[in-house]
Amino acid sequence: MNKKLRIIFMGTPDFAVPSLEKLVENGFDVVAVITATDKIGGRGNQIIVSDVKKCALKYDLPILQPEKFKDEAFLTTLKALNADLQIVVAFRMLPEIVWNMPPLGTFNLHASLLPQYRGAAPINWAIINGEKETGLTTFFLKHEIDTGEIVFQEKITILDEDNVGSLYEKMKIQGADLLIKTVEAIQNNNYPRDEQKYNEKENKHAPKIFRENSVIDCNKSRIEIHNLVRGLSPYPCAWTTFLDKNCKIFTTNINTKLPENLSNSQDKFISDNKNLLFIRCADGYLAIEELQLEGKKRMKVDEFLRGNKI
Repeated sequence: MNKKLRIIFMGTPDFAVPSLEKLVENGFDVVAVITATDKIGGRGNQIIVSDVKKCALKYDLPILQPEKFKDEAFLTTLKALNADLQIVVAFRMLPEIVWNMPPLGTFNLHASLLPQYRGAAPINWAIINGEKETGLTTFFLKHEIDTGEIVFQEKITILDEDNVGSLYEKMKIQGADLLIKTVEAIQNNNYPRDEQKYNEKENKHAPKIFRENSVIDCNKSRIEIHNLVRGLSPYPCAWTTFLDKNCKIFTTNINTKLPENLSNSQDKFISDNKNLLFIRCADGYLAIEELQLEGKKRMKVDEFLRGNKI
């Protein structure tokens, strides 16, 4: 093909920003950016704009912020842009009339090795489930979510010290590189379109994280609770009740051993009231390193224990 593609980019959070930056900086023709509508919030009811909109403004790119994708005025504007290709990174679901509009289709960057971890929170669930490896996938959109034909995939190792925050940062940078590789392949008309080989028994899902699947269940093992904390830190955070208040747990250490003088306790929480705090699990106690009690700031355990005796 070798012509300069007219590209529409769709995204909202900062995960999508490196991808948009790389498109522009590599000389691709981004004819419009579609992102979430502005919100009112924060102190003084300020206008809050998406990270992708901030990026688009920096590069002086045309911005569309439709409330409804089936709105006739929006669809008319979209069609008039005459895009060859649309790219989606961390955005909402699109109706077929939108994703099927450009002649080359619409592809998405997804933070897992599809068909593994289809859904809204693939980075979280890969860590929560104790995976040692995850990855990135570019694929073409179709009716069912995260089911379209795969273009490229790239594996990423999950380190023991990774939490969702650190893995997210790595994946958004590597994802931008994979996105550019995909656009270049499409532009040169030399790219695969591989059907996903889904297996109901083997493939795991990545549903949206809610408060009820963020709570710490002390009937689970130390490693399961440790991975839950990693998979939800720094946001939205695993939580439990502690000192009659809700308490977020940011960091745990599975290698810290319980001192012998505390080993006979059966309490939910035990501490030496100096620098060690443990939560009871099904197979022993797990050391807490950072926490935030409701109404208080985030603290290291030794700082917390200076003002709170267990």
